[in-house]
Amino acid sequence: MDCKKKILFITGSLNQTSQMHQIAAELEDFDCWFSQLFTDSPVVNFLIKHTRLLDRTVLAGQFRANTERYLIEHGLNTDYGAKLNEYDLVVYCSDMVVPKRMRQYKTIWVQEGMTDRITRFARLIQKLGLPAWLAGNTSLNGASNICDIYCTASQGYLEHFAANGTDHNKLVVTGIPNYDNLQKFKKNSFPHRDYVMVATTDMRETFRYENRPAFIKEAVKKAVGRQLLFKLHPNENTQRAKAEIEKYAPAGTLVFDSGNTNEMIANCSELITQYSTVVYTGIVLGKKVYSWFDVAELRRRMPEQNGGSSAAKIAAICRQHILDTAALSVIEPERNPNKESVAELAVA
Repeated sequence: MDCKKKILFITGSLNQTSQMHQIAAELEDFDCWFSQLFTDSPVVNFLIKHTRLLDRTVLAGQFRANTERYLIEHGLNTDYGAKLNEYDLVVYCSDMVVPKRMRQYKTIWVQEGMTDRITRFARLIQKLGLPAWLAGNTSLNGASNICDIYCTASQGYLEHFAANGTDHNKLVVTGIPNYDNLQKFKKNSFPHRDYVMVATTDMRETFRYENRPAFIKEAVKKAVGRQLLFKLHPNENTQRAKAEIEKYAPAGTLVFDSGNTNEMIANCSELITQYSTVVYTGIVLGKKVYSWFDVAELRRRMPEQNGGSSAAKIAAICRQHILDTAALSVIEPERNPNKESVAELAVA
């Protein structure tokens, strides 16, 4: 009989999935399982199974397909919907969707990257105590205060999540696995150099407005005749995006819908972004960057660069939490009284 304690890692995008895999690799003394983000809502599950309305979210479509392919390729245990096992710990990449039955377990949240700007509508969602996912973006991810411990990218983000609803005593700076050693991307085999790079987002695919022609024209203006390179977001409608670039950007503009984005940034002279975590790669590597976020604020929130030790740090917290609840009194002094009340902020 297997006596190892069980941990379930909740995945989403490939970036979130690879981060969870790195953390699990540091926990070989536990029985680690993986599941794409899921809900127990009958309505949402009907939409996932019988329609394509949610195919551009991490609940379904190519996000789920890509993740499940990754898990199979790496020989990882899967338990979609947490139906096979009872767990001693659940590690989340999002606290915006946490089924009620999962709240009985110990929980840890791990930041993936940049979160969207909090809008007035998101503030209203919080004020009314409605499910965080109704905000329609990731602005409330990390702000639902549901999990026992929140692992953040930096002190700047710790302060951001504390200001937006998560108890300060639950927050800890660990760095995040895919953005904690960005200097390593300087050494690469990407063949192009000294271009102005544009990293796009999937706003339109996630039901938000974007004037893409205007953004392309602005990028062309900033390039001032220099070589342009567009790296498309993996969730984008590639055919549409390429057609727009062909129409509004100069002939000879380079366009990639796959490849290592960080290596491309390492070789660029300037980086133009919208709402994208990859802006931090540009900042760390000393590039001139443009963002729809305030760049000074981004510098304050820049992920901790710890030489690639974030996964080990988060794994140590997982191990501590799963084995020794009392040791976490400093991180979360009022876990039992608070958990049920704040949990109602999440969707079932």
